[in-house]
Amino acid sequence: LVRSVGEECTLEAELRNLIEKKENFQLYDGFEPSGRMHIAQGIFKAVNVNKCTRSGGIFIFWVADWFALMNDKMGGDLEKIKIVGQYFIEVWRAAGMDMSRVKFAWCAEEITKNAEAYWTQALDVARRFTLARIRKCCQIMGRHENSLTGAQILYPVMQCTDIFFLKADVCQLGVDQKKVNMLAREYCDFAGIKLKPVIL
Repeated sequence: LVRSVGEECTLEAELRNLIEKKENFQLYDGFEPSGRMHIAQGIFKAVNVNKCTRSGGIFIFWVADWFALMNDKMGGDLEKIKIVGQYFIEVWRAAGMDMSRVKFAWCAEEITKNAEAYWTQALDVARRFTLARIRKCCQIMGRHENSLTGAQILYPVMQCTDIFFLKADVCQLGVDQKKVNMLAREYCDFAGIKLKPVIL
């Protein structure tokens, strides 16, 4: 059931092993509150999250308000970004998402509360990779290398950090996010982390 929500899976054997051995395994997806939600984001996401939670998972949504700010969404107004984030949650609720095994973690709030842990991890991620390797992940934002701001270089480093900060077992993001998710798996090799996040 879980496997059916993803177009690709890295690696299926790891996913199977995780589901068999870990109760309440954690899946994560992040979203930038950035305007109106389209049908695929609303109904399709609700259906997929319900499949994941029915299979025993806990689904964590990372409400990426600071990431939206870095990408200048909603004119860079954090209060407007937060309102849009709340709107997304209510649309999913209305679309039938079972909220009993779903958590919403707000990026700005969680990072501020846990600043030392988060930024220590982020700096460790940043020091393990070259700028060229990080730039390869920047197309997750739909940006060309020549037009990147400093904040947008930070974006993949922070997104990679999020996976470990949220203790995600499964990254359940779009195929367009695969490069940064693979960066997280590479980081595990550098940092000696045995259980890599599954990409679904």
